[in-house]
Amino acid sequence: MAQIIFLLLVVGVAWWGYRKFVADAERLSRLRKRSEEERRTGATGTLVKDPETGEYRVRRDDE
Repeated sequence: MAQIIFLLLVVGVAWWGYRKFVADAERLSRLRKRSEEERRTGATGTLVKDPETGEYRVRRDDE
């Protein structure tokens, strides 16, 4: 019984690690595409409009 629990624990940790790896890879890919587009156009950042205030600001990396 202990072996089954250990095996399930190992599989769970491996699955969590895989999902974390994929999420990080997708995030880095988005950031790379954004920076590549900014470099291509000569922009220093991407502006987004704040829906509450109506003001524009530079997009943060976590958006």
